[in-house]
Amino acid sequence: MGSKPAPFSDIGKRAKDLLTKDYNYDHKFTLSILNSTGMALTATGLKKEEVFFGDINALYKSKNTVVDVKVDTYSNVCTKVTVNDILPSTKAAFSFKIPDHKSGKMDVQYIHHHAAIESSIGLNPTPLLELSAAIGSGNLSLGGEVGFDTASSSFIKYNAGIGMNKPDFSAALLLTDKGQTLKASYVHSVNPFHSVAAEMAHRFSSLENSFTIGSSHAVDPFTVVKTRFSDNGKAAMLCQHEWRPKSLITFSAEYDSKATHAANPNQLIHCLDSYWFVPVIFVFVMKKHVWQAYGCLNSHYPFSPLPDPEEDEDKAFA
Repeated sequence: MGSKPAPFSDIGKRAKDLLTKDYNYDHKFTLSILNSTGMALTATGLKKEEVFFGDINALYKSKNTVVDVKVDTYSNVCTKVTVNDILPSTKAAFSFKIPDHKSGKMDVQYIHHHAAIESSIGLNPTPLLELSAAIGSGNLSLGGEVGFDTASSSFIKYNAGIGMNKPDFSAALLLTDKGQTLKASYVHSVNPFHSVAAEMAHRFSSLENSFTIGSSHAVDPFTVVKTRFSDNGKAAMLCQHEWRPKSLITFSAEYDSKATHAANPNQLIHCLDSYWFVPVIFVFVMKKHVWQAYGCLNSHYPFSPLPDPEEDEDKAFA
């Protein structure tokens, strides 16, 4: 754990990632190709209902400069250029989207030994201004963020929070939604392979409370299984396998216990037809563990080969 405080956006991030990251209830596939020159290509495909979305992302690193270009199926070209250490402890990024000529944005991040400051400004006549700051250390940080829309001359957000980070746990308390919601989150690493997390939220305007709990289990260095349960009666599961470096195949599903409508048989057949690949993925992921278990058992309790029926017939006629 470093001595410098994390940016405000990282307060509560460990618990949020465990509870929400990579959960997707559509068909998604990601393929990455890396090389030793600092170039990386990533292709992502997403099928949502009957519509297919996709993008190709190219990332190039050279010394302290990173160029990130993404082209999607709607012919949008998103470009981001990041320069590290443009000044001591300072990082700057410039991003824009073609053909949207009003999408330009400049981001600056400054991290000191006891402070982390981030700012963002839109490069258009009525820009959106954002500023966040955090003070403290790598173990304990306190901060806030504010966003101002010059077009409407109004604040679009102002949040505050405090976070504590240790190698085996992280806790955070956040005041969000312009002071309308109080969130508390906690994540604990039981061991290097298993982690648990919980988040509770209280909304002052409606006096509503909600909570979510989840867990993460590393089956092997390339496979992660996550579970999540919420007070609204929803349960979710995720299985993610890295079949090559930074190339992932992910399956996630959610069950809503409060859904009262009856399932349509045609919808069920369509669901089974759409997710035919699930057992294939499961067999592909688990086959190595089955063979490892077989080898372990065989080393302790050697299995005798099954008799060959043809040999028994030969012996009978002899």
